[in-house]
Amino acid sequence: MVKIYPIKISMRKLFFFSIIAFFLANQCLLAQAKDPKAESSLNAMSERYKTFKSFQADFTYTIESAQEKIRDVQEGSIMVKGEKFKLKIGEQEIYNNMNTVWTFLKGENEVTITDYDPDGGDITPAEVYTMYKKGFKYLFADDAPDADTRLNDVIDLIPEDKNLNYFKVRLVIDKKTKDLKSWKIFEKNGRRFLYSIVKFVPNITAKDTDFTFDKAKYPKVTVIDLR
Repeated sequence: MVKIYPIKISMRKLFFFSIIAFFLANQCLLAQAKDPKAESSLNAMSERYKTFKSFQADFTYTIESAQEKIRDVQEGSIMVKGEKFKLKIGEQEIYNNMNTVWTFLKGENEVTITDYDPDGGDITPAEVYTMYKKGFKYLFADDAPDADTRLNDVIDLIPEDKNLNYFKVRLVIDKKTKDLKSWKIFEKNGRRFLYSIVKFVPNITAKDTDFTFDKAKYPKVTVIDLR
């Protein structure tokens, strides 16, 4: 599944004055957690995409890690209908019909089948536009060298679940159109995953069968069924 990939602050109550400081700090944090300006931009983006029955997008996918000294850029495309999606990145194709997930490796002619887990902790492409509504704090980013904040709203989503493998998702939203231009996932291991949309086409013709892997098209494919 695509990983399109939360800061909890805890303080110990040691003394009376520490308790007061803790209370005041949390009041400030709660105010930031639902930044009205950020929420307005997120809501506008979400409402815009709700009007689309389906869409298709071409994008670039970048993975980088300073620690591992890697930087890899690939091209990809995605088709979405409701919460179903079909994703292509390089030699990998992922089909998700919200019941089953097929991950096909074209070079190896191998497909792995798993049950779809809505609570698996991964971010699906269909969730990017609404994920902020549950389990996230959100605020405008002040340190956004990768986006022109004069033209874009740059918003950081901080998940409240500390057990996730990422600690932040940065969304770049066009100020005028409210189109989502990119999202960047910050993993705890130092890796960064950036998805930048190159072309977006709403309301395409999409059939339910488009989101199911058709084994008949690959008669010699190796099937690994993990369901």
